[in-house]
Amino acid sequence: MINLEVLTSYSFLVVSLGTLILAVAAGSVGCITVLKGQSLIGDAIGHASFPGIILAFMLFMQRDPLILLLGALISGSIAFILIQVINKNSKLDLDATLAIILSSFFGLGMVLKSHIQGNPNYQGASQSGIQNYIFGQAAYIMAKDIKLILAVAIFSLLILIIFYKEIKLFVFDENYARTIGMNTTVLNGIILFMTMSLISAGLKVVGAILISALLIVPAITALQWSNKFSVVLLIAGIVGGISAIIGTYISTVYSGMSTGPTIILIMTIFAFFSLIVGPHGLLANLKMRRKIL
Repeated sequence: MINLEVLTSYSFLVVSLGTLILAVAAGSVGCITVLKGQSLIGDAIGHASFPGIILAFMLFMQRDPLILLLGALISGSIAFILIQVINKNSKLDLDATLAIILSSFFGLGMVLKSHIQGNPNYQGASQSGIQNYIFGQAAYIMAKDIKLILAVAIFSLLILIIFYKEIKLFVFDENYARTIGMNTTVLNGIILFMTMSLISAGLKVVGAILISALLIVPAITALQWSNKFSVVLLIAGIVGGISAIIGTYISTVYSGMSTGPTIILIMTIFAFFSLIVGPHGLLANLKMRRKIL
């Protein structure tokens, strides 16, 4: 039975609103990175954003969401630049480069976090909540966190709508887009900025470890149901939003269950179901093979 008291509680409404907005935007924007084959880059940037948060806290001695967001954006940008430089100027494969950047940046963040714990120089600043950016703690998001998530999500979705045609062409045929005069470097930068903004805004909700799933899993689910780009974006956003509401409700009703991981778990269930029974899923492919044989 659904607990109506939980559904109408202030804490549930605040947390569900924040996770809903974030999941809808991340699900839609994540389709771009998945279709471009850059899913793992998003994962690396998510982990690489963590030291930026810690450094921003160390410099300004406060946990203002906007300051931490800027720190995460800068750190993620540096990681992306390093990925591109190493990938172009070395013989390492992309996956090896991503592994190096991911582990080194996240390791740096953990070292910095350990440094400030118990350090007398940081006794005057509140350190509580910094650890939530590792695994996420959506239950503790506040009104100002939601305002930041809302601003980032609306901004990202507006960019996606405004540049929809250009992004669509860039995703499916980058060479043709370049041939007809589109500035693919700028488009790539726009997509990267949207992705990094959502990653940075969502770190407190699901954490640096799981943030990439918020971008990737809804896209994988949507691709099992349609080949049309606009429909895939819509389905991914809907799956993300529904997963956020269900995951938040379950974590609220059952104590001890973290909201972020629960949301990702619900998304994964949708993904596995779609991979099996979707029009482009496993069962459909088996039927097609039988017809051919």
